[in-house]
Amino acid sequence: MHLRSTAIPVLFTVSMAFIAAPLGAQTSAQPLPAAPAHIFGYTDFTAQAKIDADFLAVPDARLAGQHLKTLTAEPHIASSKEDYKTAEYVAARFKEAGLETEIVPYRVLLNQPRKVSFEARSDDGKLLSSGPTREHVSNDPFQDDPRVVMPFNGSSGSGDVTGEVVYANYGRLEDFDKLAEQHIDLHGKIVLVRYGVNFRGVKVYIAEQRGAKGVLIYSDPMDDGYFKGDMYPNGPWRPETGVQRGSVQYLFKYPGDPQTPGVASTVSLPDSARLDPLKTGNQPSIISVPISYHDAAPILEALKGPSVPAGWQGALSFHYHLGGTGVSIHLVSDQDYKVRTIWDVIGKIPGTDNSDDWVVAGNHRDAWVYGAVDPNSGTASMLEAVHGLGVLLKQGWKPKRTIVIGSWDAEEEGLIGSTEWVEEHAKVLEHAVAYFNVDVAVAGPDFGAEAVPSLKQFIREITHEVPSPKGGTVYDQWKLESGHQPGDVNTGHVTRSHAPAEDVRVGDLGSGSDYTPFLQHVGVPSTDIGSHGDYGVYHSVFDNYAWYVQNADPTFVYLQEMARIQGLEILHMADADVLPYDYVTYGKEIVSYLQSVEHIPGATLDFAAAEAAAAGFVQAAEAVRTRQSAPGIDATQLNRQLRATEAAFISEAGLPNRSWYKHTIYAPGEYTGYAAVVIPGVTESIEAKRLTVASQQLEILTQALNRATQTLNTQQ
Repeated sequence: MHLRSTAIPVLFTVSMAFIAAPLGAQTSAQPLPAAPAHIFGYTDFTAQAKIDADFLAVPDARLAGQHLKTLTAEPHIASSKEDYKTAEYVAARFKEAGLETEIVPYRVLLNQPRKVSFEARSDDGKLLSSGPTREHVSNDPFQDDPRVVMPFNGSSGSGDVTGEVVYANYGRLEDFDKLAEQHIDLHGKIVLVRYGVNFRGVKVYIAEQRGAKGVLIYSDPMDDGYFKGDMYPNGPWRPETGVQRGSVQYLFKYPGDPQTPGVASTVSLPDSARLDPLKTGNQPSIISVPISYHDAAPILEALKGPSVPAGWQGALSFHYHLGGTGVSIHLVSDQDYKVRTIWDVIGKIPGTDNSDDWVVAGNHRDAWVYGAVDPNSGTASMLEAVHGLGVLLKQGWKPKRTIVIGSWDAEEEGLIGSTEWVEEHAKVLEHAVAYFNVDVAVAGPDFGAEAVPSLKQFIREITHEVPSPKGGTVYDQWKLESGHQPGDVNTGHVTRSHAPAEDVRVGDLGSGSDYTPFLQHVGVPSTDIGSHGDYGVYHSVFDNYAWYVQNADPTFVYLQEMARIQGLEILHMADADVLPYDYVTYGKEIVSYLQSVEHIPGATLDFAAAEAAAAGFVQAAEAVRTRQSAPGIDATQLNRQLRATEAAFISEAGLPNRSWYKHTIYAPGEYTGYAAVVIPGVTESIEAKRLTVASQQLEILTQALNRATQTLNTQQ
């Protein structure tokens, strides 16, 4: 049955339960771990330990589950009336907790599909496949809602094209290069690629560069279907008709509103300030359509041409060929592009001592359909973190630093809501001491995290305080599973750490979620946390409440766990005496990054100055680490230095050919999209054999390291 008719009653039920929930009300009986004797950043952790214990007792698994049920009762794609209803719901919860709350609109360019279709025919004219086929399984209660938007790609071009089909595996740069080696010309062709390994927009980007007319992207059962295990509704994996929607915006060029790069697309922005998105660089001009393997299989089976190279074969029950002959496709994509309104929800708790030093936390709220895992597990857990902060406020607690909580809109279309908010508040964010992101909070039981190196130990310390539903602490379980690399290869979100792991591994931040504008545009130290598992319904109609309670978190205890972790992140950063940044680890990781770059084939540059700068940074960081723990230190001045050090890694000129990205240490890769490229200006220039540019970027990096070192060494 549909939950549409119960959405409003559930809202009021949650509201009353939220208000009335007593301190310590929770559905699980997990004992809280003993408080640590010392936490880095605190002169005396005793008072904070009591605040932590009071907070940890509040987030409630049952209430988190009710939040999730309400938020996912209806499809709520960005800019829809259902999307606005979720904004109102989140705003109401913020206000109940005592946050200063506003719903902030932006006007941004979004596409929605009028018509998406394809017909595939063999060389003799026989119809092989047409669609896209409607997503359907035997007994899902949500799949037939008429408001479910047909599968489409955000930022896809519009058009009506016909061409021969070529199979290009995952659509990586090396895959397209392999086709070129076999003298397969893509001009005028339709490229068929499978989801996984890299960001879908990169697949389209390279196909467009190589002359293709259009792209079909399908989910191979090897990556997230029956090859992995039982398909939904019998298990967690993608069923035959399941389709992964998603944006193909070239977010590795810049994210946000395509018409206003670097400028906030507020409701008062005049139309004259908007640019042609096809001339600014982050929109494809060719057609892109996502399909299921039900629709892709007849196409793949009929392809002729050479056999696929090693590693290109998927799990369908026939041998794959590269094509170029065998199949032609008529592809139609009629996209309705309009400037539409989206809504961020912003809640604030003013600080008492350092009110300009914001601690920002956030999660996006919009979904391609229902979005139970992505993103509303994150919204539900964040609301319970806010619930805990609200109880502390009622007890008389006030944070030293101002806390800002953001519920971002239109993330799915290109990180739009968060990017526009960051661009609007770039000046004040120069003082923001951290951004704590959660997106997919819970897809399963395995915790993982990504962060700038200065905050990796910060996350580890927090997980020592949070009980795990599996027993012990989150840290204990994380340690046991430390051989597992969190992330989902089928989605393209793969966590990578480029430095040797001395403890549980915390990955490096690439892109694909709302930390991107905070870290990589304005230089706010950031983290991203999530709990992973077998998740095969990403961006499909089946990522709904029914799938979630069956496969991810039936009793919502992992929502409770994630609320506790994000809440402690906020509390510790808001109230720490000295900002708990670990620049020693940061420096050592930069040294290792430089060593890796030096071994890239063709890296015939002089790295001596950069190496000396990195070594100097490590030395300065070690001295500052001692000062951070010293009694009687002037914390105000030291904190300014610590925050300014991350800002020193920002280059106002930005990266070559993508100036929106300004961080010299981390950026999403131009040919990965999600995964981080370290020292990106140097790395990508070497790989592109642009050694003059690489040399210039190495000098920019050296200057940034020297600025950071000078900042750490300054004492007043």
